[in-house]
Amino acid sequence: METAVRMLETFADRGVEVCFANPGTSEMHLVAALDRVPRIRPILGLFEGVVTGAADGYGRMRGAPALTLLHLGPGLSNGAANLHNAFRARTPIVSLIGDHATYHRKNDAPLQSDIEALARPVSRWLETAETPAQAIDLAGRAVTAATRSGPAALIVPADVAWSDEAPSPAAPEAGASSPSTWERRIDEIAATLGRPGCALLLGGRQLGAEACAAAARIGAATGALVLTETFPARVERGRGRAALPRIPYLIEMSAGVLGAIGTVILAGAPAPVAFFALPGRPTRPTADDARFLTLVESGEDPTSALIALAEAVAGPAGEPAGGAPVAAPGFADADHERALDADLLARVVAATLPDEAIVCDESISLGFYAYDFAAGAAPHDWLSLTGGAIGQGLPLATGAALACPGRRVVALQADGSALFTIQALWTQARESLDVTTVILNNGAYAILELELARAGAPSGGAAARALFDLTRPAIDFAALAAGFGVPATRVRTAGELATALNRANATPGPHLIEAMFR
Repeated sequence: METAVRMLETFADRGVEVCFANPGTSEMHLVAALDRVPRIRPILGLFEGVVTGAADGYGRMRGAPALTLLHLGPGLSNGAANLHNAFRARTPIVSLIGDHATYHRKNDAPLQSDIEALARPVSRWLETAETPAQAIDLAGRAVTAATRSGPAALIVPADVAWSDEAPSPAAPEAGASSPSTWERRIDEIAATLGRPGCALLLGGRQLGAEACAAAARIGAATGALVLTETFPARVERGRGRAALPRIPYLIEMSAGVLGAIGTVILAGAPAPVAFFALPGRPTRPTADDARFLTLVESGEDPTSALIALAEAVAGPAGEPAGGAPVAAPGFADADHERALDADLLARVVAATLPDEAIVCDESISLGFYAYDFAAGAAPHDWLSLTGGAIGQGLPLATGAALACPGRRVVALQADGSALFTIQALWTQARESLDVTTVILNNGAYAILELELARAGAPSGGAAARALFDLTRPAIDFAALAAGFGVPATRVRTAGELATALNRANATPGPHLIEAMFR
C-alpha cells in the first residue's frame, strides 16, 4: 500500500491536516495508510452527508482543504447534497472516492456505477487515477485545484491504492495565481457609481470585515445600494463592523429592492436570480434592461478590489472603518416569561452570542430575523446555506469547530432539516467540540407551507398538510441528542433560552438546546 501512503504524504506536504471519512472496502488501504501519516487527523462521520458538510465548514473557516474519504458511487451520492453547498461556496475540499479495482470494473459488480458522472456536477476539478504514479501526481494537483477553485474529486481504484509501487511525489506546482484584472476596471466602475440607480453586490468565499467596511464606504460616498448575496459563504460581522444587508430570499421582496436598479456591480457574486421559477413571478429580481459590470469574478476574493474602489470614490479610509455602529437588540425583563417566537429567538441569540463566535445558520423559517438582529452582537462569523440543499447546518458546525478550536460555534438549526444529518452530533461528542446547537422545533416543514402558497397550488388539504407535519409522532430532539452523547436542554420561553445559551456557550464540549415553538 505504498501508493496510498505516498498519496497521503503528498496531501500532508501541501497543508492538508484533516480527513473526514466514512469509508468502505475499496478504501481500506487508504484507511490503513493514515496510521503511517499522523500529520493527517482522521475524523469519522456516521453518514457521508456529515463527512462532506463537515469538510465544507472546515474549509470555509480554515481557508485550506480538508480531505473527504467516500465509498464508491453510492457513498459519494450520499454526500452529494453537502458537496453541492460546498460547490456553490467554492469551499476548498478534496474528495477521495474509492473505486473498484481497475480489472474488476468490467464485471459490473453490485456497487459498480459511473462515479465520474456522479461527481461532475459537484466538482470544480475531477480526475481518476489509473496508475500509482498518476495517483500521487494527481493528489498534489487536487489540492492546488481545490485551493484555487473549490471542491476537487479524485477517484482512486482499489488496486491503485494497494499497490506497493512507491513513485516519488511530484514536486509542488508553482503557486503563482492568475493576475488580477480588476485594476483596469476601477476607473470605469468608479465613474459609473457616481450615477444614480447603482447597486454593489458582494460575494465570494469570505467577506471579511475589511471588504465589508470598504463596501460600506463606497455606498456612503456614492449613494449606491450595497448588498451581499442572499446566502454568503462566510461573513465577518457584528459590533464595530459594517452591517450589510442581504438580497432577500423571496423573489417578491428582492424584485422590490433591485427592480429599479439600472446598474449592478458584481464583486465576487453572480448575477442574482430567483431560487425557483413560480407562476406569475419573475425569475430575476433586476429589470430586463439592467446592466451588469464585473469588478471581481464570481467566487473570487473581492477585498483588494473593494479597497481600491473605495479609495477611488471616497479617498483614504478614516476611522471607524466599519461604518455606523449597530446596537444589538435586547429583550426586556417582561419578555423572559414569553413563549418563543421568531422575533424573540433573534433577540436572545444576538444578546448571548460570545465574542468571535461562529454561527452556522440553517434556521430556515424561524430564523428569519436572526441574521439582521445579530448585526450589533459581539463580533462573529456567519456561515450560510449557500446551495439550498438542506442538512448542512449540523455538519457545517462540526467542521467549523474542528477548524477553529477555542471559538464557540452556534448552530441555528431547523427541526426538519436537522434530521437529514443528525448523526453529526455523535462526531461532536466523540471529538469534544465546542458547539451549541439550537434546534428550532415547530413540528413542521414550515417553509414548504409557505412555498405551497407561493407556487399558486390549491390550498393544502389533509394529504398535502400531512407531508409538512412532523408531530405524528413528535420528535424528541433532547432524547436524540442524549443518545448521541450530547447533553441537551429543552426550553419554551425567552428567559429559558437565554439561560441555556449562556450556560452552553460557557461550557466546553457540545450541547443541544431544543427550543419549542409549539
